Amino acid sequence: MPQFLLTWLVTALALLVTAYFVPGFVLTGFVAAAIAAVVLGLVNAIVRPILLFFTLPLTILTLGLFLFVVNALSIWIVAALTPGFDITGFIPALFGSIVLTIATTVLGWFARAID
Repeated sequence: MPQFLLTWLVTALALLVTAYFVPGFVLTGFVAAAIAAVVLGLVNAIVRPILLFFTLPLTILTLGLFLFVVNALSIWIVAALTPGFDITGFIPALFGSIVLTIATTVLGWFARAID
């Protein structure tokens, strides 16, 4: 399976896992998760580097902890752009970004073991 399809599928599944564990992180189904995974890839490629550039002094000042906020903002933007994906506030976005990172990493390990 091409790598980008595998990454897209893993991200969609990780979004579903995150929605299961984080209250306030709502996905209506796999189709919404698949669309959100595509939008998340685009936001991570286009918007996130701009956010990182403008928040670099604050990131350095907090020894990198502000990156959690940048990740939460990125996911919040994805929720605003994707139908069927809703985040009820900043705290669910923050916890969701942490759980999403862990879920993507673990599912990625399994996917590479199978591939």
